[in-house]
Amino acid sequence: MSDNPEPEKSSALRNPLIYSTTLLVIVAAVVGWIFYSRWEENRALAEQSAEKTRAQDQQTVEMMGGDNLEIRNLYVTPGTIHSGQSADICYSVANATQVQLDPPATEGVWPSYSRCVAVTPQKGTKYTLTAEDAAGDKKTATVTLSVR
Repeated sequence: MSDNPEPEKSSALRNPLIYSTTLLVIVAAVVGWIFYSRWEENRALAEQSAEKTRAQDQQTVEMMGGDNLEIRNLYVTPGTIHSGQSADICYSVANATQVQLDPPATEGVWPSYSRCVAVTPQKGTKYTLTAEDAAGDKKTATVTLSVR
Protein backbone atom coordinates (compact mmCIF):
# COMPACT_ATOMS: atom_id res chain seq x y z
CA MET A 1 0.00 0.00 0.00
CA SER A 2 1.16 3.43 -0.69
CA ASP A 3 1.19 6.28 1.75
CA ASN A 4 -0.40 8.75 -0.66
CA PRO A 5 -3.94 7.74 -1.34
CA GLU A 6 -5.00 8.62 -4.82
CA PRO A 7 -7.48 11.56 -4.76
CA GLU A 8 -10.95 10.90 -6.06
CA LYS A 9 -11.40 12.05 -9.57
CA SER A 10 -14.13 14.66 -9.95
CA SER A 11 -16.79 13.47 -12.33
CA ALA A 12 -19.06 15.77 -14.28
CA LEU A 13 -21.88 13.34 -13.58
CA ARG A 14 -21.66 14.07 -9.86
CA ASN A 15 -22.03 17.85 -10.25
CA PRO A 16 -25.67 18.86 -9.54
CA LEU A 17 -25.12 22.29 -11.15
CA ILE A 18 -24.82 20.71 -14.58
CA TYR A 19 -28.05 18.75 -14.10
CA SER A 20 -30.04 21.74 -12.88
CA THR A 21 -28.73 24.01 -15.64
CA THR A 22 -29.54 21.41 -18.30
CA LEU A 23 -33.01 20.92 -16.82
CA LEU A 24 -33.65 24.69 -16.78
CA VAL A 25 -32.59 25.01 -20.43
CA ILE A 26 -34.91 22.16 -21.44
CA VAL A 27 -37.85 23.58 -19.46
CA ALA A 28 -37.27 27.07 -20.93
CA ALA A 29 -37.20 25.62 -24.44
CA VAL A 30 -40.45 23.70 -23.88
CA VAL A 31 -42.23 26.72 -22.37
CA GLY A 32 -40.96 28.94 -25.19
CA TRP A 33 -42.21 26.48 -27.78
CA ILE A 34 -45.64 26.34 -26.10
CA PHE A 35 -45.95 30.14 -26.12
CA TYR A 36 -44.77 30.38 -29.72
CA SER A 37 -47.11 27.67 -30.99
CA ARG A 38 -50.11 29.25 -29.24
CA TRP A 39 -49.22 32.68 -30.62
CA GLU A 40 -48.90 31.20 -34.11
CA GLU A 41 -52.26 29.44 -33.76
CA ASN A 42 -54.01 32.61 -32.53
CA ARG A 43 -52.54 34.62 -35.41
CA ALA A 44 -53.73 32.03 -37.93
CA LEU A 45 -57.23 32.04 -36.40
CA ALA A 46 -57.40 35.84 -36.55
CA GLU A 47 -56.36 35.80 -40.23
CA GLN A 48 -58.96 33.13 -41.01
CA SER A 49 -61.66 35.13 -39.23
CA ALA A 50 -60.80 38.33 -41.12
CA GLU A 51 -60.77 36.47 -44.45
CA LYS A 52 -64.11 34.84 -43.64
CA THR A 53 -65.64 38.25 -42.83
CA ARG A 54 -64.37 39.71 -46.11
CA ALA A 55 -65.66 36.71 -48.04
CA GLN A 56 -69.08 37.01 -46.40
CA ASP A 57 -69.20 40.73 -47.19
CA GLN A 58 -68.25 40.02 -50.80
CA GLN A 59 -70.90 37.29 -51.09
CA THR A 60 -73.57 39.58 -49.65
CA VAL A 61 -72.58 42.35 -52.04
CA GLU A 62 -72.78 40.02 -55.01
CA MET A 63 -76.13 38.60 -53.90
CA MET A 64 -77.75 41.98 -53.34
CA GLY A 65 -76.16 43.96 -56.12
CA GLY A 66 -77.15 42.31 -59.35
CA ASP A 67 -74.57 42.23 -62.13
CA ASN A 68 -73.63 45.91 -62.43
CA LEU A 69 -71.01 47.90 -60.55
CA GLU A 70 -72.88 50.38 -58.42
CA ILE A 71 -72.31 52.71 -55.50
CA ARG A 72 -75.64 52.32 -53.73
CA ASN A 73 -75.11 54.80 -50.88
CA LEU A 74 -72.55 57.32 -49.73
CA TYR A 75 -73.35 59.66 -46.88
CA VAL A 76 -71.75 61.30 -43.87
CA THR A 77 -73.34 61.48 -40.44
CA PRO A 78 -73.53 64.02 -38.95
CA GLY A 79 -73.15 66.33 -41.93
CA THR A 80 -71.59 69.14 -39.87
CA ILE A 81 -69.16 68.82 -36.97
CA HIS A 82 -66.97 71.07 -34.86
CA SER A 83 -63.20 70.95 -35.24
CA GLY A 84 -61.79 67.95 -33.36
CA GLN A 85 -64.99 65.93 -33.55
CA SER A 86 -65.40 62.84 -35.71
CA ALA A 87 -68.07 61.77 -38.17
CA ASP A 88 -68.89 58.53 -39.95
CA ILE A 89 -68.72 58.13 -43.70
CA CYS A 90 -71.03 55.27 -44.66
CA TYR A 91 -71.12 53.55 -48.01
CA SER A 92 -72.66 50.64 -49.86
CA VAL A 93 -71.31 49.18 -53.09
CA ALA A 94 -72.43 46.36 -55.35
CA ASN A 95 -70.16 44.12 -57.44
CA ALA A 96 -66.97 45.99 -56.58
CA THR A 97 -63.64 44.23 -56.17
CA GLN A 98 -61.85 47.32 -54.81
CA VAL A 99 -62.97 50.44 -52.97
CA GLN A 100 -60.92 53.53 -52.20
CA LEU A 101 -61.76 56.62 -50.15
CA ASP A 102 -59.91 59.87 -50.84
CA PRO A 103 -58.73 61.39 -48.57
CA PRO A 104 -58.31 58.09 -46.74
CA ALA A 105 -59.93 57.29 -43.40
CA THR A 106 -57.93 55.89 -40.49
CA GLU A 107 -59.71 52.55 -40.97
CA GLY A 108 -59.43 50.52 -44.12
CA VAL A 109 -62.22 50.36 -46.68
CA TRP A 110 -63.27 47.36 -48.75
CA PRO A 111 -66.26 46.30 -50.82
CA SER A 112 -69.24 46.05 -48.51
CA TYR A 113 -72.98 46.35 -48.71
CA SER A 114 -72.99 48.41 -45.51
CA ARG A 115 -69.87 49.88 -43.91
CA CYS A 116 -69.03 53.05 -42.00
CA VAL A 117 -65.59 54.49 -41.26
CA ALA A 118 -64.70 57.28 -38.85
CA VAL A 119 -63.02 60.48 -40.01
CA THR A 120 -61.82 63.53 -38.07
CA PRO A 121 -60.97 66.36 -40.46
CA GLN A 122 -59.78 69.74 -39.21
CA LYS A 123 -61.60 71.64 -41.97
CA GLY A 124 -64.44 71.06 -44.39
CA THR A 125 -63.52 68.14 -46.64
CA LYS A 126 -64.90 66.61 -49.81
CA TYR A 127 -64.58 62.81 -49.75
CA THR A 128 -64.56 60.76 -52.95
CA LEU A 129 -65.41 57.07 -52.97
CA THR A 130 -64.13 55.12 -55.97
CA ALA A 131 -65.37 51.59 -56.62
CA GLU A 132 -63.83 49.29 -59.22
CA ASP A 133 -65.05 45.95 -60.54
CA ALA A 134 -63.14 42.95 -61.90
CA ALA A 135 -63.32 44.30 -65.46
CA GLY A 136 -61.62 47.55 -64.43
CA ASP A 137 -64.75 49.69 -64.67
CA LYS A 138 -64.87 52.49 -62.10
CA LYS A 139 -67.62 54.54 -60.49
CA THR A 140 -67.18 57.48 -58.14
CA ALA A 141 -69.36 59.38 -55.71
CA THR A 142 -68.60 62.33 -53.46
CA VAL A 143 -69.84 63.64 -50.15
CA THR A 144 -68.86 66.78 -48.24
CA LEU A 145 -68.33 67.05 -44.50
CA SER A 146 -68.61 70.58 -43.09
CA VAL A 147 -66.46 71.61 -40.12
CA ARG A 148 -67.22 74.69 -38.04
